[in-house]
This record gives sequence, structure tokens and C-alpha cells, in this order.
Amino acid sequence: MSAKPPIDPVRWNPPQIDPLPDVPSAQLTVVPLPGDAPEDVVVDAGGNLWTGLIDGRILRLSPGGEIDVVATAEGRPLGLHVAHDGRILVCTSPGGLLALHPDSGALETLVVDVGGRTLTFCSNVTQSPDGTIYFTESTSAFTYAHYKGAAFEARPRGSLFRLEADGTAVTVAAGLYFANGVTPTADGSALVFAETLGRRLSKFWLTGERAGTVTPLHENLPGMPDNLSTGADGRIWCAMVSPPSAAAEWLAPRPPLLRKLLWRLPDRLQPSLTPEVWAVAFDPDSGEVVAGVRTEHPRFGLVTGLVEAGDRLWMGTIGFPALAHCALPDPL
Repeated sequence: MSAKPPIDPVRWNPPQIDPLPDVPSAQLTVVPLPGDAPEDVVVDAGGNLWTGLIDGRILRLSPGGEIDVVATAEGRPLGLHVAHDGRILVCTSPGGLLALHPDSGALETLVVDVGGRTLTFCSNVTQSPDGTIYFTESTSAFTYAHYKGAAFEARPRGSLFRLEADGTAVTVAAGLYFANGVTPTADGSALVFAETLGRRLSKFWLTGERAGTVTPLHENLPGMPDNLSTGADGRIWCAMVSPPSAAAEWLAPRPPLLRKLLWRLPDRLQPSLTPEVWAVAFDPDSGEVVAGVRTEHPRFGLVTGLVEAGDRLWMGTIGFPALAHCALPDPL
């Protein structure tokens, strides 16, 4: 890993923590992969699963269990999306937004900068029903290799972007606390997006009198939301990577110098995330919890991506060399 970049932290009061309804445990099946940290997972029309590893490889897992390396990106693959035309949209950090042609394995660059500034942490991507591509950048200050720097800084450097027909990207929402997952509502009226450090889900409206505005869907989450996906019944699945770090919560409102000093220490001496298996589904209108799963497993945790595939809920992670799945949880 390259040397740590400097940080510029500010005093910050993290969101309060409101409890969520209890969700059931589940029997987990862990699927080992030939590499580490498959951050997101999506499913295509043929039932193939797609994921990206920390070393840049992008994998296809067939319904029969075969694993193929289809391409290798220069940056670290993060959020994925199966486009309407069958291409796999891939966020990379560093790098930008790419499109993978699944038959040939060719990678096409879609976006490398916004307004002349190079993307550093392209995080997640989706398409609205009319085919417009939207994507997030978690922070403009750090790449994935130093993602903890964004937490140490506590500055709202994240954004939601729209890709225009001419290939340029425009900002539709800025000042976000580590913008992450993004997915459309089933009716196409809005996008739901997550702010990991802000611990909230919001809606960016695409239609109606609120078009172009942002409204809250669920705030003060007791965990850190990551990638999102839309379920078959319209519910919004949210990967909850971890509960907040008590040490990080304590440090945030205190003198920034403390975090500057801590940032210089080896990662093993810094606040860390607690591995568990946690996924929650929200109603797209009310924001209420409608389903979920929460458990522990010795070979899987830190859920960062998830998708419904048939009668299974598949999950990705930044902490283990595997995907995992369980039976699709029943509604609460």
C-alpha cells in the first residue's frame, strides 16, 4: 500500500443512533473465491453473478458454480450494475466508471473526471428506468486504499452524479458524508442512496413535483450503510457493513489533532470495524424495516454488497475471500 496521504479533520458530531427492529438469523452458505474482498455482487439476466476482487479481477460465477475471470481493471472494482444493454457497469478506485462487455471481456472507460477533477473513489452505479446512469463518489480526497482517511476527516466530500448523453458527468447532489450505494425505486420515481458516515438513506427524486430534490428515507441508522439493491417486491436492500466504532464516535467531536496523530499509526492500532453478517430491507416509501438478516460466521462478515437472486440473498464483503448467500428472508 502506498504511503498515507495527509488528512484535514474537523470536529464533527456523528448522527445519533436509533435502534432498528430485530431481524432474524439465517443459515449462511459461504462460497470461497480465488481472491480477496468481493466488495459488491450483482446478478445478470442469465443468473450469472458478478463481483470484483481487490486485485482488480472481475469474476463471473455461473449458476452451476463455475468461476471465470472475465477482465482485470487497473483500479480496485467496487460497485457494479448490470446495465439495460447487458454490459456490467463497474466503479473503480482509482480509475472511474467503466463498462465491461461480458462476451469479450473488453473494458470501456465511461467517466474519469467530473468538471475537470479526476475521480478518486467512484463507489456505486445504477440506471434509472429511462436508461440514465447515476453513480456516486464516496470522497474526493482519498482512494479506496485509504478509505479510513475519509472517516478520520469527517468532511462531506461525497457526491451523486449523472452521466449525460454526451459523456460528461454532472453533479446532482454534493456535500455527502461518504456517498455509497445507489439504486432506483421499483416505480422509477426516485433513486435511493446511502451515506456510510452519515448513517442515512435518502431519495433523489427523478419525477413529479419533487424532481431534482433530496429527501430523507431513513436516518440515524445504528449501522454503517454500504451498497444497495432493489428487491423483486420493490424493497430496498441495504448492506450494513458494521455498527459504528465506539472509539471513532468518541474521537469525532474532539480536537482534530488527536485524529491526525492516530492517522500516522499503523492500521492495526486504529479503530476497526466489527465483522458480522447484517443486511436490512427498507420500504421505499415509508423507510420502515420490512425484512433482514443478522448473524455471525467465522468465515464471513463485513457485508458491503447484496442482491436477490432467485430465492437467495447473495452478499459481498471487504473482509473475506468469499461471497455468501442465505435463503431470502421472509417479511417481518
